[in-house]
Amino acid sequence: MKSNSLNVIIGTRGSDLALWQANFIKDKLEGIGLKPTLKVIKTQGDKLSNLSFDKLEGKGFFTKELEEELLNGTIDVAVHSHKDLPTESPPGLVIAAVSEREDPSEVLLILKDQVDIKRPLSIKQGKIAGTSASRRKAQLLALRPDLEVKELRGNVQTRIQKLRDKYYHAIMIAKAGLSRLNIDLSEFYVQELAPSSFIPAPAQGVLAVQIRQTDTKLFEKLQAINNTQVADEIAV
Repeated sequence: MKSNSLNVIIGTRGSDLALWQANFIKDKLEGIGLKPTLKVIKTQGDKLSNLSFDKLEGKGFFTKELEEELLNGTIDVAVHSHKDLPTESPPGLVIAAVSEREDPSEVLLILKDQVDIKRPLSIKQGKIAGTSASRRKAQLLALRPDLEVKELRGNVQTRIQKLRDKYYHAIMIAKAGLSRLNIDLSEFYVQELAPSSFIPAPAQGVLAVQIRQTDTKLFEKLQAINNTQVADEIAV
């Protein structure tokens, strides 16, 4: 951001959830006197939507292209789900602010005719559960080794439609995304899994605002929207 300019270009992925998150930060930036606009950028994770996450290189498959545009100067701010970021930013970039944290719990959506509340996780014996994360798969199978866990990719709405179409009997999704998109889940049995019983991804539910390290004036501006309590909690 040039020192004499309030105009800021925000880079974001194009899914409904990513756009919700980018617009949430956009509103925050407008509240501190900046003039933000959005630029939608496709990432490796979006382009290779049929590949399992463990086949994709590194952790930054939803962030790399946004970071490259930051470094190239074509955007001024990148908005990420903090859980998608590597532990450290690439050289030249810095997380200038983080949002308040949505509930980090996981949610299991189950077709109502596949529910057995007497069993752990409330899924009937031997059914198919969908998830994209190795972390979720390991925990699901630890609790329910009888389940068949299959790869599930796509944005939130796509995943829910795959459940609706009965490719799976249950799917696992972060509660934060469901809350932000305000999706009607009345057609499903909703099993909420607290972090104390089912461990979420680190920093799940937190948004990260990333900028160039050299943009010190913008960094100072963004401290007005930085949730320092959350920043301290997720840094532990």
